[in-house]
Amino acid sequence: MSASTPKTLCTSGQQSIQDICHPLSAEESVRTPSPDVGNTTGSIGEKDLSLPNGTPVDTSSPASSSSLLNRLQLDDDLDGETRDLFVTVDDPKKHVSTMETYITYRVSTKTTRVEFDLPEYSVRRRYQDFDWLRIKLEETQPTHLIPPLPEKFVMKGVVDRFSEEFVETRRKALDKFLKRVADHPVLSFNEHFNVFLSAKDLNAYKKQGLALLTKMGESVKYVTGGYKLRGRPLEFAAMGDYLDVFTQKLGTIDRIAQRIIKEQSEYLVELREYGPVYSSWAGFEGPLQEPLEGVAGCVANCATALDELTEDMSDDFLPVLREYVLYIESMKTVLKKRDHVQAEYEAKLEAVAFRKEERTAVGPQQPPTDVEKCQDRVECFNADLKADWDRWQNNKRQDFRQLLTGMADRNIQYYEKCLAAWESIVPLLQDRPGSTKTETS
Repeated sequence: MSASTPKTLCTSGQQSIQDICHPLSAEESVRTPSPDVGNTTGSIGEKDLSLPNGTPVDTSSPASSSSLLNRLQLDDDLDGETRDLFVTVDDPKKHVSTMETYITYRVSTKTTRVEFDLPEYSVRRRYQDFDWLRIKLEETQPTHLIPPLPEKFVMKGVVDRFSEEFVETRRKALDKFLKRVADHPVLSFNEHFNVFLSAKDLNAYKKQGLALLTKMGESVKYVTGGYKLRGRPLEFAAMGDYLDVFTQKLGTIDRIAQRIIKEQSEYLVELREYGPVYSSWAGFEGPLQEPLEGVAGCVANCATALDELTEDMSDDFLPVLREYVLYIESMKTVLKKRDHVQAEYEAKLEAVAFRKEERTAVGPQQPPTDVEKCQDRVECFNADLKADWDRWQNNKRQDFRQLLTGMADRNIQYYEKCLAAWESIVPLLQDRPGSTKTETS
């Protein structure tokens, strides 16, 4: 836990979250400090919550942006030494039948866990199979944050959902989804995740419906009788405020980024028309033919560099923004579930207090086991949510550091290519030695 986290939380339970040992929080506290969501020195709205989350980060300047990327990759490799489950999504294939056309992806698994019968698996799954897995994770692990899936329908600006670009973008998103689940110390042991990775035929498991719901999953489907929550504990209220502000910032960045990509695409069209004009002009100018052809080649090189930059932003930058917009919605959903469990607990407490005066002293009263069970659910929910929040913040910080560093690298490369192209035609525009002698004579 972060040192700046409050010692106690305003929860309805008797036990502080800091006193609850949890595998997620213990793991994350070793790697990096958790974000200071509990800091009350100023309101969330007044803080500069610019990406990633306002938490102080390493400000040391590496020799180059590439060295920072290398360091991030090295960190990932170090984390991988402790993993025992590796999942990859690749090899998309198109299937055409009389009823429908769809894409399947190969899901490859390597593991040393005893829960699996074999060390390696290779199965094919379609999007609706991934959707089934996420629904099952939400049902059986209601206290945890489930990573988001890419949108089911065609994304904005993409017409053909069977195009290579769309299929590859979706493959990357599905691969990231499974990797996030596989890296989670709780979700990765879920029985449905095991079935998804290992079962050759998933339809038999899909037909079971809600039969495999756990007791915890059923307990979240509560009825509070219209009881309204008194108020979120300070720490979870801060989470909600942060998510609201983060949503606004991501929305602004996404809107501007899409406008920039649109303007770059329009500029690219102009460049591709601009260069050939110089080539055709060169045919009518004997002395200027070489410089004019040089300018045409320079414009073509700049157009190629801009095309690569625009493609990188569309394929790498925008999908990360969309993923975290969906992540925010998932986190808000878990927060609402936590609020409902707390509301149920508060309602039971008030009911017990109301009946206390009506009880007659007939004999020793039985302990309110129902209330105690509800209190345990609240404390379990609080611990799981807090641990997943810390994990999400750590992942977000790493994702955006790598994303923004990569974007800086690509922009640097783009301008370096343009600079090199223009510098290459400077000698063609300078006076030649022969012409200099003519002028001096």
